[in-house]
Amino acid sequence: MTTTAIRPTPTMRIRQPLAAASLLGALIASAMALVWAPPDVNQGEVQRIMYVHVPSAWTAYLAFFVVFLASIGWLWTRRHVFDAIAVASAEVGVLFTGLALVTGSIWAKPTWGVWWTWEPRLITTAVMFVMYLGYLLLRSLSSDVDGRATRAAVIGIVAVVNVPIVHLSVTWMNALHQLPTVLRPGGPSLDGRMLATLLVSVVAFTVIYAWLTLGRVELETERQKRLLDAQAA
Repeated sequence: MTTTAIRPTPTMRIRQPLAAASLLGALIASAMALVWAPPDVNQGEVQRIMYVHVPSAWTAYLAFFVVFLASIGWLWTRRHVFDAIAVASAEVGVLFTGLALVTGSIWAKPTWGVWWTWEPRLITTAVMFVMYLGYLLLRSLSSDVDGRATRAAVIGIVAVVNVPIVHLSVTWMNALHQLPTVLRPGGPSLDGRMLATLLVSVVAFTVIYAWLTLGRVELETERQKRLLDAQAA
């Protein structure tokens, strides 16, 4: 009796250390957020949700910028790997945008007294969430790999315009949302331990994003092969 072993792909070899790094980063960030970082002077313990909320928003920005780059890559080269990266990053970006909206609402209730208010940052984030849900919905309406990829790439390039709008909405408009505390003129306004914890959390979320996206790229690549084989048959 003979057995065959599945040979690991380059993506699988990268994902294994990323999975370990994701777990380690999440544990370190959680310990720092819950134990090491001090509570906020004004908001108290509820402020600790910042260490999930802010990295979630950052990861969503990163994910949608990768969609933008991958969309350009597809239109420029017509290599299917770019389309796989685009859809994978969009799905992970929607996940983290949803997490940012949920954690933002949880933070808003004790801070503003409401779960949701029609405030510029919240509105623009919700619009971004819906736009990329529409991007994913459009992709699901066709089995034509190349045509679907081209249409989605155009949307992926246009939709990225909303990312800086979301980020800058608190400075452009009268908003309840607090102004930037890290990327601001004069340097960060956070306590040193808070800032260090936030940076570690951002790095941990970024590694988790890379791990999830690479796994989704591998699945999408296999799906593309099956669709292309079916179209050629």
